[in-house]
Amino acid sequence: MDSPEQRRKRKRFLKTTKLSPLRHLPPVRSILYCLAFFLSVYLLFRRHTVAFHHVVALPGLSSLSNYQIDSDHTFELPQFKIEDRVSFPDHTLLLLSKSTDTEIALDIRVLSRLECVYRSNKSDSDSNPDLLMNVLSVDEYSGNRLLVRCPLPPANFSSPVALKRRGLIIDTAEDKTLNSWENLAYEAVLDGNTAIVFVKGISHRQDKESDPTQFTCHFGLGDWGSDGKYMLTSRAITVAQEVVRCVLPRSILMYPDKAIGVRATVSFQPPRVHGWAHRVLVPSVAKISGSKSSLKINKHELCVCTMLWNQAHSIREWITYHSWLGVEKWFIYDNNSDDEIKTVIKNLDLEGYNISRHLWPWIKTQEAGFSHCAMRARTECNWVSFMDVDEFYYFPYNPVSGFPGQGSLRTLVSNFTTSSTIGEIRTSCHSFGPSGLTSWPKQGVTVRYTCRLQNPERHKSIIRPGALDTTLMNVVHHFHLRKGFTYMDLPQSIAVINHYKYQVWEVFRAKFYRRVATYVADWTDNHNEGSRDRAPGLGTEAIEPPEWRLQFCEVWDTGLRDFVLANLGDVSTGVLPWDRSM
Repeated sequence: MDSPEQRRKRKRFLKTTKLSPLRHLPPVRSILYCLAFFLSVYLLFRRHTVAFHHVVALPGLSSLSNYQIDSDHTFELPQFKIEDRVSFPDHTLLLLSKSTDTEIALDIRVLSRLECVYRSNKSDSDSNPDLLMNVLSVDEYSGNRLLVRCPLPPANFSSPVALKRRGLIIDTAEDKTLNSWENLAYEAVLDGNTAIVFVKGISHRQDKESDPTQFTCHFGLGDWGSDGKYMLTSRAITVAQEVVRCVLPRSILMYPDKAIGVRATVSFQPPRVHGWAHRVLVPSVAKISGSKSSLKINKHELCVCTMLWNQAHSIREWITYHSWLGVEKWFIYDNNSDDEIKTVIKNLDLEGYNISRHLWPWIKTQEAGFSHCAMRARTECNWVSFMDVDEFYYFPYNPVSGFPGQGSLRTLVSNFTTSSTIGEIRTSCHSFGPSGLTSWPKQGVTVRYTCRLQNPERHKSIIRPGALDTTLMNVVHHFHLRKGFTYMDLPQSIAVINHYKYQVWEVFRAKFYRRVATYVADWTDNHNEGSRDRAPGLGTEAIEPPEWRLQFCEVWDTGLRDFVLANLGDVSTGVLPWDRSM
């Protein structure tokens, strides 16, 4: 047995051996401070990356890294993740992120063969298998994302819960909230030392500002924000319609490149009815994007921005004609087209027309889309015209100087570039009718529609982006300007716009499908039926009125037809550059 002295020596030796390594380490509090600092820096400044689900094989099928799509084409499956779902009145939108570390070139034709998966709502799942429906469209979106549009499910089935391709589940979305389009932050972009967030459902007041003190912006980092958790907040400085402008948090202001891909939203203080009202945080699918355009020393003198849906049959004439008048750059906001518009735009771009197609899947947001476009165009263009694909500038014949020549629209706006006060040029619009036609004129609208209403309706504007108010507020036809700037109305003797508003019934019926302006009632709504935004006598149903081909015809006007045939027709054949029937 050990003596008491031996036991004391052994205990002292063990205690010294056990504690000696810690004597060289810093205090525990210092370690915790260091860990907290590095963790916060990592969360704040790391690039946004997402965990991608690998392709999952269904029972009885093996998971393959690549598989045969067609007899002569092998497609390697990239990795996808369904990030968000949005419910629209006529479809469900899935927003997908694609792996950034894969070098696979996406073939949209292959991806368009995806199928949307719906679950039966009945309790007996064995006797009610999943429903598969082909996607409506697939397109590449900003921020390394894809947009997949799925049809609405039939009765007794859920909204889309997964995407499938030839028996393989690409990814599931059952854990993703189905966002309502009526209440959603949908776009976000940096603008200098501010962030602009586009939000549906916060204001139903057209052409009115809201109190910015009732709004706050929120920014999530990494995967934060997808579940309602946001790490940074900042105050709003302007709020108008669907556009909220906030100051940037200091950490984003110092490192703006790190903010790209960060999720953003807003919260607001609702009116108090009884007692205190909690702030409402708006759900969000918006991720901050930056301007791809660098500062240009030599800007384009004249650009055009438009928002369209299914205008593949008419956009060639519109772009060819206005390019001849001097338009140098085109911003096309595609609002869920399902025709051949993408192919037509690509071909026009290859022919030398400077066109950028921007996917804008948000329905009835034309004013917000125009605000977004004006901001994008600011670094590239001195002037931007906002008009529709069925609107054409026309310079009436002058008895002294004759018809203006090529580039005349660009020359007109360049005369105001050095002005210190003119920020917007407004031009009156003449509305044309079907002019007796019953089928769409393949030779073009400018030479076949020649009968119009006598008095002009409304106007459209060419704006100077730098002169716009910080709210970016507009009513489609014109914008609000900063203090110190004003607008001018062009005399009709100098220029007008031929608006081919009431075309043959087959074209107008497609237009009847829906309206793009936020604050204009759809054709099928039974209010404001006497508004100038509606076709007189049309009603709320897409039924052709009697003698439609003869309506809206008060004055025969062949001025633009003569101008086009004289200036753009082939000298020997008379064929126009957009006439594909010859």
